[in-house]
Amino acid sequence: VQLVESGGGLVQPGGSLRLSCAASGSILSPSTMGWHRQAPGKQRELVAVITSGGSTNYADSVKGRFTISRDNAKNTVYLQMDSLKPEDTAVYYCNALIPTETPGLKYNYWGQGTLVTVSS
Repeated sequence: VQLVESGGGLVQPGGSLRLSCAASGSILSPSTMGWHRQAPGKQRELVAVITSGGSTNYADSVKGRFTISRDNAKNTVYLQMDSLKPEDTAVYYCNALIPTETPGLKYNYWGQGTLVTVSS
């Protein structure tokens, strides 16, 4: 199973970026998918999550600015980031909770991370 992220980069404050993360391999459709981030010197924190049914949850710091979505047919999760601030600078990681053939057993997979830098 592989999670491949893309879309990071350098953006000015107030700008936008869209991150993508595609899960591949011989997998069942992921249940919950999400984005986390880790800024230099800080712990990794949850940014947003989305269930297979489309229910979402966001960190207070990004509510109203970030939007998480997914394409179940493509096993892909997106993070639209608007009104970016310097404090959003971090490595962003996607994760996916993927069921197995064993009922009730799921594994949590992580992407390699993509750097988002918000700076003028």
